[in-house]
Amino acid sequence: MRIVQLIDSLETGGAERMAVNYANALAKKITFSGLIATRKEGLLLSQIDEKVSYLFLKRKKSVDFKAVFQLRKYLKNNKIDIIHAHSSSFFIAVLAKITLPRVKIIWHDHYGISQDLTLRKSLSLKFGSVFFKGIISVNTALEKWAASYLFCPDIIFLPNFIEKSVILNEKISLFGSEGKRIICVANLRPQKNYELLLNVARSIKDKFPDWSFHLFGKDFKDLYADRLNKMVAEFKLQDTVFFYGAVKNVGSALEQCDIAVLPSFSEGLPLAVLEYGLYKLPAVATNVGEISKVITSEKEGQIIESNNSNQFIEAIQILIEQPNLRTEMGLNLNKRILSDYSEDAIIKEYIFWLQSSTNFVVKNTN
Repeated sequence: MRIVQLIDSLETGGAERMAVNYANALAKKITFSGLIATRKEGLLLSQIDEKVSYLFLKRKKSVDFKAVFQLRKYLKNNKIDIIHAHSSSFFIAVLAKITLPRVKIIWHDHYGISQDLTLRKSLSLKFGSVFFKGIISVNTALEKWAASYLFCPDIIFLPNFIEKSVILNEKISLFGSEGKRIICVANLRPQKNYELLLNVARSIKDKFPDWSFHLFGKDFKDLYADRLNKMVAEFKLQDTVFFYGAVKNVGSALEQCDIAVLPSFSEGLPLAVLEYGLYKLPAVATNVGEISKVITSEKEGQIIESNNSNQFIEAIQILIEQPNLRTEMGLNLNKRILSDYSEDAIIKEYIFWLQSSTNFVVKNTN
């Protein structure tokens, strides 16, 4: 089986990281694993395994014939069987398939605002789904939406997974006191609800002034980022809250922190929570998306209602005051992640589904 992952950019978003994860994982399992970035490269470029075939299309517009025929040439030369198209990259995948009908498309839906899907409409996606061989949804709500809205009957829910650690030499230096750091990994978007976290940080600062918050995620330099910076200044949190932007090696930061949080209004299945577990961190997260299916009990983490600052403050305070509980909770979440959200478990299910959907036989390259 010869599969290429298709993604619009290699910036540090969830869909982008899963495209890299799949490409790297499949390089160990199948004859050929490739990855194509269509529009933009980014920090994740350095995390692509050397065994993965890589191409950058430099696509300039939605219908870019030069990029389409460059993609077609790559597919033909490398005898690709399946395009695994992530998120909005489905469009160029469909254009390429029209010129090369034998290639099959698997579309991977990473849509993060999945609390209310009734308003999610896309005629181009609906039309494109006629050409899909199968659909992967990252949560059960998206699975149901695809079944009701799109024209592809073969749909599977596959949770995100954590790739075995990529070794990077880059070590991140954090501000704040060792043993008293709280981390949040999420791009600076409104649905991540950083306003809640800053309100929580103001209350935590009053009770525990030595504790600090470390926020990792892309800063889009927009009105939302301006609002957050103004809140930091208004609340006098300059020595408590630190923004680092997007980084190559967030694992280095996670290793140096003691509590992990995710205050989102809406999520699919956030990789951040899986990473928290991988690094044995106790987590406090809102009850949105599939988070409650990852953190299934109070022994594995603290789940609070969305936008409830009092619950959030109380949950963090408990963890600050009880270091033994932090250790126990982090270890329990780690066991859960390694058991149910590991690379090996998800890739095994993925390959089995592809075999049943496409009638391909997978020969292990190991």
